[in-house]
Amino acid sequence: MRVHVIATGGTIASTAEGSDSGAAPELSGDDLVEAVPELETYADITVESVASKPGFDMSPGICARVAARMDDLADDVDGFVVTHGTDTLAETARYLDLTTSAPVVVTGAQRRPDERGSDGPTNLLTAVRAAAHERVTSGAFVAFDEELHAAATVRKSHTSSLDTFRSPESGPLARFTRRRIHWHSEPTGDDADLPVPDEHPTVPLVVSASGVGHQAFADAEARADGIVVAGTGLGNTTAALGAAIADADCPVVLASRCHAGPTEPVYGTPGGAATLAGYDHVRFAHGTPWAARIELMLALAADRVDDRFEQFDS
Repeated sequence: MRVHVIATGGTIASTAEGSDSGAAPELSGDDLVEAVPELETYADITVESVASKPGFDMSPGICARVAARMDDLADDVDGFVVTHGTDTLAETARYLDLTTSAPVVVTGAQRRPDERGSDGPTNLLTAVRAAAHERVTSGAFVAFDEELHAAATVRKSHTSSLDTFRSPESGPLARFTRRRIHWHSEPTGDDADLPVPDEHPTVPLVVSASGVGHQAFADAEARADGIVVAGTGLGNTTAALGAAIADADCPVVLASRCHAGPTEPVYGTPGGAATLAGYDHVRFAHGTPWAARIELMLALAADRVDDRFEQFDS
């Protein structure tokens, strides 16, 4: 089995040694692989670095570069591992899940290599074991804290805990021990039928909260090709924000700020999801707002909004 590792930066590649200004990505993909010689037990490893960014400064453009490299090498390798900063790791995993059919496992670390108890080596080993496994044949996944999660359901749940990545509704697909992989569900990804665009549409994220008015939406719409609204509860917004959504000239996708659970049109008051569902340009997503933003960006570029998001009957 051959696994190709694509490094993009993140805490797993960061160090604060000799710096007075804080940690930053310094290590290359080769550095990460050389630190875990056990990887060769599971696969023939090749490696490259395509970026050196912290997770909080990743971009769709870098995601597109990773997807392009995977496409270039897909005929020559059995699986891919992407090392990444944890802040937006789930978003990149979802991007790759929607655009690439090759099996890819995204991983990172919560503690740097120069910190006690660094989790990077274990996470990288877990990712390679998953990417090289015969059951992982397509789709994007997240390997973290000796668990494997589907890109469509996973989210970062804690700022610093080592088990930060969770799938609150479905749970992990597998648990890794020293000698075995305990599978709980079959590892399957998305249809991967959205192309990587030459240019990514602009999709701002607007958050509803107590007292949020229309201006936040109006400011976002002025530069938007589409908008994702992180609503409260089942996908509700304030009355003022709901009025702005009603007048929008671009597609609007409603998701929920909640850690788990679907969106659903129940409340018919101003800003309620049942009211918003009556507008032709409003759709609903059932994952995180951040994952919905990635999907809307790709769906807009492919003119596929209608078949990627749910429209409830008014």
